[in-house]
Amino acid sequence: MSTTLLEPTSRQLDTSPQALLDRSLGQLACDIPGATRVFHEFNLDFCCGGQKTLRDAALGKRLDPAPIAQALHQLQDSAAPQHDWRAEPGAALIAHILARYHARHREQLPELIRLACRVEQVHGARDSCPNGLADHLRDMQQELEGHMLKEEQVLFPMLQQGLGHRAAPPIHVLRLEHDQHGEALEKLLVLTDHITPPANACNTWRALYRGLREFHDDLMQHIHLENNVLFVNALNA
Repeated sequence: MSTTLLEPTSRQLDTSPQALLDRSLGQLACDIPGATRVFHEFNLDFCCGGQKTLRDAALGKRLDPAPIAQALHQLQDSAAPQHDWRAEPGAALIAHILARYHARHREQLPELIRLACRVEQVHGARDSCPNGLADHLRDMQQELEGHMLKEEQVLFPMLQQGLGHRAAPPIHVLRLEHDQHGEALEKLLVLTDHITPPANACNTWRALYRGLREFHDDLMQHIHLENNVLFVNALNA
């Protein structure tokens, strides 16, 4: 069971930069509007690695955690409140995940594959070309589709029927698959120089990378909402 279950609510917590270092990335992503942007900037995995403390996650990337904690602390003073899905019924969060992420991924990946094929066909001889990206995206599409079907056909109906107390086995499987999706996203970053097009990239190449950035961020947020909110609430019901 996730350690985030043991953490107090944000109103009970010391919000100083020093205290933030020992809170989990998943909890911080839920509590602080804009925290995920900071985590993206430092390439910290708040979805699959959401159980790690900010200190451990930063040190694992050989980063100084203090500036990251300071950036999060400053966000707390300036950011507008964000929607807190932890307080919503599970059915509402499931409906949001289906509409905002499942449907969206099914739109994103075919077009990204088409663009990746085009870039590799035209620019494959260039050192900066992300050769192998189209095949990697096809693999991600296949794995993600199977994963989403398990949620739609098995887990989500269980939770909607109030059977969260019996959901531990499928949740365990889905968490492992989330870890695999996280590894696939890391490979995507390697193939694309962290989704950074070269200076002389054509319009198709730039459109591909804009789409990849959106897909990357959407999938991380999707996994975060499931790992750190939906699954936690189901197991704690």
